[in-house]
Amino acid sequence: MSDKPSVLFVCVHNAGRSQMAAGWLAHLAEDRIEVRSAGSAPADQINPVAVEAMREVGVDITGRQPKILTAEAVRASDVVITMGCGDACPIFPGKRYEDWQLDDPAGQGIEAVRPIRDEIRTRIEKLIKELLLPRIGF
Repeated sequence: MSDKPSVLFVCVHNAGRSQMAAGWLAHLAEDRIEVRSAGSAPADQINPVAVEAMREVGVDITGRQPKILTAEAVRASDVVITMGCGDACPIFPGKRYEDWQLDDPAGQGIEAVRPIRDEIRTRIEKLIKELLLPRIGF
């Protein structure tokens, strides 16, 4: 990894889970981690309920747009976190891959999306600690 680690969040539509995760990471890590998100079949817009759920906790993701997953985005990332994109994500040696099993907020109301948002925050906090822990050489 470089001095500034990079993370790519991937889900099918890049409209809910991956956008909330990218929003949390950008908000909580500030400029210390590079953040990307993409989808194997991106939607036209971000899920408005995901936007509302994030707004409730002070994280604005309204300016984001779903993007198509590319091999270049995977290649440029140190960590690739998938959220239900199946086999669509290309695998490159030397990358750290994680698959986060999370409910899909698509078609859900705000009451169902809040726990997904909160679970993503918990996982993001753990990820930040892992990526930013000072490395000690022996």
